[in-house]
Amino acid sequence: MNTDTLTSEQASQAGLRPNRVPQVTAGFWIIKLMAVTMGETAADYLAVNLGLGLTTTSLLMTAVLIVALALQFSRKRYVPWCYWLAVVLVSIVGTLISDNLVDNLGVSLLTCAGVFSVLLALTFWTWFQKEGTLSIHTITTTRREVFYWLAILFTFALGTAVGDLVSEQMGLGYLATGVLFGAIILSLAIGYFFLDLDAILGFWIVYILTRPLGASFGDLLSQPVAYGGMGFGTVITSLIFLGVIVAVVVWMSITGKDQEMVSAR
Repeated sequence: MNTDTLTSEQASQAGLRPNRVPQVTAGFWIIKLMAVTMGETAADYLAVNLGLGLTTTSLLMTAVLIVALALQFSRKRYVPWCYWLAVVLVSIVGTLISDNLVDNLGVSLLTCAGVFSVLLALTFWTWFQKEGTLSIHTITTTRREVFYWLAILFTFALGTAVGDLVSEQMGLGYLATGVLFGAIILSLAIGYFFLDLDAILGFWIVYILTRPLGASFGDLLSQPVAYGGMGFGTVITSLIFLGVIVAVVVWMSITGKDQEMVSAR
């Protein structure tokens, strides 16, 4: 059945509902990578360049995120601009959570990575116990969407901690860290396409790893040359990636290629 041409009434009669999150396409990964990169640079810009500090920036962006998520949940379907706005804001807040723990509370990056790993694992475990699946192709109810966004938040916080741990504490630097995580993601892609790697497992691992990949290249572009970066600054870097995000979201909105109808069960 061609679900692209179904009316809402026909879809309901066929036992289908709109999935509340996008299909995983090349555009999905492009925006995800741009969003996490922008999340890193935007958080630095607000906290450092504007002088708001971590605490004020965190409170402000958390409030904005709550509004964006309320809007996202109210749609009860996938709306590109609404969904990706929430992703960008979750990326910023996830970064700030990790930065607050490390910079304000003195928690080590290794401990942060361990804590967020446990929280993410508990989220997945509870999600699976309640719903019987972790597939992003079945986000058709509010409860499933709550689990989905909670998992997304912890992946961003975990990815931030892991990326900083590798690039800063282990001393690999931004470029080497980006190449490392890029190579791991490439190996997972090969595993999925050629070695029957489980799609759900592969998706969530790659989702976590795109955070430190994007953040590493964001830092590489934005940080001063003296600190191993290219010196473009947070403003220019954020604007570049915001432009890419807007362009791809507009394309998705026009084509509707990343929307899908799925079983209501």
